[in-house]
Formats: sequence, C-alpha cells, structure tokens
Amino acid sequence: MATWKTRGLRGSTLEELLNYTIQRYEDQGLALIQKIPTPITPMKIDKEKRHITLAYFEKISSVDYVGVVQGIPVCFDAKECNARTFPLANVHEHQMEFMRKYEMQHGVAFLILYFTSEESIYYMRFSEIQRYWQRMLDGGRKSFTFAELDPTYMFSIRGNHIPFLEFIQMDLDER
Repeated sequence: MATWKTRGLRGSTLEELLNYTIQRYEDQGLALIQKIPTPITPMKIDKEKRHITLAYFEKISSVDYVGVVQGIPVCFDAKECNARTFPLANVHEHQMEFMRKYEMQHGVAFLILYFTSEESIYYMRFSEIQRYWQRMLDGGRKSFTFAELDPTYMFSIRGNHIPFLEFIQMDLDER
C-alpha cells in the first residue's frame, strides 16, 4: 500500500477552478463531469485542525475527472507544476493505461496542466502525453519542458473559469 502525507494546498487552486468551471458547464447543460475521489484509509488525524495527516491509498485510482460533453465521453487528470519542466513521474502508469483504454473506446482523454510559474494552463491531448511517455520508455527524457508544448493548446485563466471545452473541440477536429 502507498502512503500519503498531506502537502497543504498543492493542487487546490487548479482543482477549485476546474470544479467551478464544471459546475458552470453543468448549469448551462453543456457537460456532466464528476470529480472521482481517491479512496484512502486515514491513519492519523489532527483533531484540532480536522485534517488527515497520514493515510493509505486503498487502491489505485484512474483519473481525476470523468464525464460526458455533448454526448462525448471525456476523462482527464489535473496537474500543477511550479517549474518550466514537468516530470513524467507526476503521471502514473495506471493513469496512462486508463486513458489509453478510454481513447480505444472512442472517448477523449487529456490532461489539464497548470504551470504556476508561467500563469498558464495547458490542454494536453492524450496523443501528446503518450508521445512524451514513449520517449521516456525508450530511454529519453523523463520530463518535458514548457517550450516543447504546442502554444495552440495554451491558455490563461479567464476570471475563475477554465475554458477547456473549446480545446476538446480542437482536439476532436484534429483527429
């Protein structure tokens, strides 16, 4: 079993923005997407702060979000990075396998990456992450750089909204 220790608010900004965006899309009838909780067993709890400080993962999870957009099944994971280099160790093999199988079933799998140092968000198509993953498996870099990314799929946060539906459409148009 893997152990988890809290790291404060890492990743919470992106998750909050995505959850707000997803609720907006649902309210507008554009999408129905759910956050998939990671099943954990708490081991230590700070009763004063009401926080879990040590837990064990019950099982590996798939991705952060799964749903449907205008009849198209989608799944994606959200990652934050505070550097201009993204380590592929932040994406797990079981997640890559889940997204690969999802795409084989004619779904759309992708990552939403928030480069905090650049204040930029990137929609990474599954085919792109798969390319970097294969490069790593072939003995190449175990990361990719901000400079390697396709600027077409880069965007800024618009208020408290992450307009990822536009990028799903671009992704579909390129297939």
